[in-house]
Amino acid sequence: MTLTLKVENTGPDPVSELSFTFPEHQAKNLALLVAVSTEGRGKNRGSATNLPIKVNQPDNSPPSLIWYHASLPKELAKGESLNIDALAVFTHTLRPFPEKITQAEAQLFLLQDSAHFTSPYKVKYQSLTVKLPSESVESYTKLENTKFSGSEIKYGPYENIPGFSYVPVIVHFPSNKPFAVAKELVREIEISHWGNVQVTEHYEVVHGGAQSTGEFSRLDFQARPHVRGASAFRNLIAMLPPRAHSIYYRDAIGNISTSNIYADSSKTLLEIEPRYPMFGGWKTSFTIGYGLPLRDYLFQSAGTRFLNFTFGSPMNDVLVENLTLKVVLPEGSKDISVSVPFPVKQSQETTFSHLDIAGRPTIVIEKANVIPEHNQYFQVHYKFSNLSLLTEPLMLIFGFFSLFVAGIIYMHADFTISKSSASYLAKQQWDEVLGTLQQLVDIINKCLVLHDKLEASLRELSRTGDVQACKAVRKSADGLLKDLSKDSKSLLAVLQSSPQAAHILPKVEELVVKERDLQEKIMLKHTTVIDSYEKKSAGRDIENRVASIQQKITSLKQEVDDLLEFVEDI
Repeated sequence: MTLTLKVENTGPDPVSELSFTFPEHQAKNLALLVAVSTEGRGKNRGSATNLPIKVNQPDNSPPSLIWYHASLPKELAKGESLNIDALAVFTHTLRPFPEKITQAEAQLFLLQDSAHFTSPYKVKYQSLTVKLPSESVESYTKLENTKFSGSEIKYGPYENIPGFSYVPVIVHFPSNKPFAVAKELVREIEISHWGNVQVTEHYEVVHGGAQSTGEFSRLDFQARPHVRGASAFRNLIAMLPPRAHSIYYRDAIGNISTSNIYADSSKTLLEIEPRYPMFGGWKTSFTIGYGLPLRDYLFQSAGTRFLNFTFGSPMNDVLVENLTLKVVLPEGSKDISVSVPFPVKQSQETTFSHLDIAGRPTIVIEKANVIPEHNQYFQVHYKFSNLSLLTEPLMLIFGFFSLFVAGIIYMHADFTISKSSASYLAKQQWDEVLGTLQQLVDIINKCLVLHDKLEASLRELSRTGDVQACKAVRKSADGLLKDLSKDSKSLLAVLQSSPQAAHILPKVEELVVKERDLQEKIMLKHTTVIDSYEKKSAGRDIENRVASIQQKITSLKQEVDDLLEFVEDI
């Protein structure tokens, strides 16, 4: 809302301030109010003077009005006049109507305001112009002296309007501009005195227009995006500083390649496109980051350094409901002060990064309802000693030096336990026990393999009836088993002579005994079957003769497997 006023003091006393009043429903969404005073008009117009503004509610004020008082550059005497230009910016003033639309429907909004300037003063002459985004309008309130021309609706002029006059007007109009609202924006500005300013911005964006209802058709949107998706927006433009570099754009999934950069000597435009078109109520989160030359933004004066940087979002089409701005200063910064050209909430915290010891001082600035007009320069002043720049290089040098010294010591020093100590001897004896035990386990496994070959020869005998081949297998296995039995006896003797093996010796001895019993039963079965074949006994008779033997073999195999598993787990 742009106000162009000519005020005159008609009272007897000089006046030092001018009051603005706004209805409460408007004032709660007031993001910015600035006023400047000028002298003269046209070619005789003088320089502009900014007027300080404060909020102060008079005791006799209606509760539905909020008062703002602008201090004049000098007192206005009786009969004197002054020209004042004011700008008031409101957020969340336009209301979608209807509140929900389908993909194919146009987006309509309602604007509610007053045809009369809501002022505590008598207004001698006033007119209102409502500028619409297009020449199309659904409906609007028609009053006396109302004219609709092009994309403008003009109310007035009206004369001699009493103070606090309010004449409601409603304008219902279409608009498909991107209603992008950043619910949260966290900007991190990290200063490195090695020559770089790193900016990282985390966005949570929602389409703040009419809610999308019904199914979304990607096919219809791709075929006719201006008809089947007129209310959606597909991209946003970030106006970055001219020498921005190392630019990236990503979300929670990863890097997003649908972005373009256009750069010249005055600016760098980053065009970003979310993974999907943004319809009413749809949300997305993403992060953009870029680096800037330090010399363009950090300056030094009288022993004090100060950062001069822009405050708001680089995206002019985005309303930021909650902005958190963090300025991370180098470790060792002190005497910190902040200068922001409008009211904000300030605090300080500590951020830790690579090679930090005490942490980096971080200025945290918070503000609600941030608009493009807030994208002004702010300053952070601090003191920093150049000797602090040597801290990190010295830490790296000392760290690598310590690493190399530790390596040299490790390579040349003997960290082994004394060979004469009781613990070393006990460990050595236990290692010998484990080695002997492993050899014994290997012998038992070889015996089990020979057992399987003997069983296989009997199955082959039942298939072919070749007794001689079966006897040959028996003879070969018998010789090998005898050799393995000798080896196992010598290994068992070693274990029996070692005190370290006393707690496992019973299980080992039981394993050796069970394996010999199993070997004897398998040999007995083998002999019985061969004898039966030589006597040409019937198959049923052979099975009956070896049934009891086979039962013992099965039981012994299970016992040997259990004991072998126990010994292998030692």
